[in-house]
Amino acid sequence: MFEFLTEPVWSPYIAGGGIGLLTCLVFLLSNRPLGCSTAFVKARGLIGMAFDAKKTEAMEYYQEIVPAVDWSLMIIPGVIIGAFISAILSGKFHLFWVPDLWGRTFGYSPVIRIVIALAGGILLGLGARWAGGCTCGHGISGSIQLSLASMIAAGCFFAGGIGVAVLIFRVVAGV
Repeated sequence: MFEFLTEPVWSPYIAGGGIGLLTCLVFLLSNRPLGCSTAFVKARGLIGMAFDAKKTEAMEYYQEIVPAVDWSLMIIPGVIIGAFISAILSGKFHLFWVPDLWGRTFGYSPVIRIVIALAGGILLGLGARWAGGCTCGHGISGSIQLSLASMIAAGCFFAGGIGVAVLIFRVVAGV
């Protein structure tokens, strides 16, 4: 029954159905949408609390999003652990610093790859908070609620990703 867990590529219907069920369970059990970008805000707030609790508590942003260890913070290690387990079960786990396409196009320097990936991740995180949610929050939870703003945001995420990929690989690298 669960043989699909060992497959290297899952059926989009099974994966989509699982994500839909998970999202419904999250709404049912927590009365909150599924999302990841708030976890980073909470983590930053917890770090701030460790150094200067009064200053962090006084910030308006942390009065709305209270720094706490809860399910929305624990989803990040859960995703990482789940991806690791999935890769192990499917027999596809391997460590690498530079993906082949990137290496063939820009060279195999892990330092350059890490710097570019880190810069992209920071920009993505800032954009997610600016948009009021990430691809998970808008693209999945918001779309399930038929939120027009979330559907527009999800479309913009895809368009932005395609645009940046074209810019990086076709314009900059000439691939």
